[in-house]
Amino acid sequence: MITFDAVRKQYPDGTVAVDDLDLQVEEGDVVVLVGPSGCGKTTTMRMVNRMIEPTGGTITVDGTDIMSTDPVKLRRDIGYVIQQIGLFPHRTTAENIATVPELVGWDRSRIRERVAELIDTVGLPDGVADRYPHQLSGGQRQRVGVARALATDPPVMLMDEPFGAVDPIVRGRLQDEFLRLQAEVHKTIVFVTHDIDEAIKMGDRIAILSEGGVLQQYETPASILAHPANAFVEDFLGEERGLKRLSLIPVKEVTADRGPVVTVGTNATDAREVARSQGADWVVIVGDDDTLRGWSWTDELADPVDGDAAKPFVTQVEAQDSLRTALDALVSSWTGVAVRVSGGDRYEGLLTRELLTAELHDDARARL
Repeated sequence: MITFDAVRKQYPDGTVAVDDLDLQVEEGDVVVLVGPSGCGKTTTMRMVNRMIEPTGGTITVDGTDIMSTDPVKLRRDIGYVIQQIGLFPHRTTAENIATVPELVGWDRSRIRERVAELIDTVGLPDGVADRYPHQLSGGQRQRVGVARALATDPPVMLMDEPFGAVDPIVRGRLQDEFLRLQAEVHKTIVFVTHDIDEAIKMGDRIAILSEGGVLQQYETPASILAHPANAFVEDFLGEERGLKRLSLIPVKEVTADRGPVVTVGTNATDAREVARSQGADWVVIVGDDDTLRGWSWTDELADPVDGDAAKPFVTQVEAQDSLRTALDALVSSWTGVAVRVSGGDRYEGLLTRELLTAELHDDARARL
């Protein structure tokens, strides 16, 4: 969808912001440009819609050289989201979202339908359409910015530090919401961030740039974490590559221990034998259909085992959660285990520190 072929940006004073960049962005992918300050990541992104003009090489979008396209038309066909959001303060939410459809000549009925659809799509609350930007929270303003960029259903979107202006909690929620939305709309996205953790979470592929716009590595997050191309990339990733890799692996990819499991109604003596055989002094209690009921110390078991008397597990993870989330749950659990469930309450097993340690060891061996 987007190709950079020997692209260069040099300013009149001789400063080289981007140097001989070759990069291909596949249709439907989120490609994250990341690197230290001065590495040319924002310049690279802004050359796609000619907000900055390249001084060498060729950029094509869907097979067309951008320099052969009228820049105004090019920008209307590419969604653009920035950190400061850039909403028009004198226009309501609905009017902001309608900006580009109005410019390209959509009729009012079509615009109203699209605005209503996008307000729902990005998860804005009822009644927000008539509010002005100053009446919205930072997270809501950011959602309006995303909706505005999606208004004419562009195939390509550029996102420049889109979640950098909100607090960490809202930022995490916006990231999750964006990933959910991208799974539905499948846009081709060039995403700029300075945060390697955000790049790992958001990107299908990551381009790591060094000062002067030199591409150091361009691969999937998993590949970069497992096999940094050079010392620069390794240093940029930091010392927690193994932990970062855990954030990419869903819990469901690791076989959970079945654990000392007993079913409601089991004889207490048999339940204690199950626990003893696994070196435990407690049991997991489930229903006939593996519905998680809780746990109990073996010396507190009713006879037969009673699910209503079971203690709830404090730390649970869903099958789709990451192993990094599971590790956090394990650290919070004094028992050293986290319960894996699916569908909210169906028991799938226990995750232990030993299982996660083995996964980290596998990662270390893969890097040798």
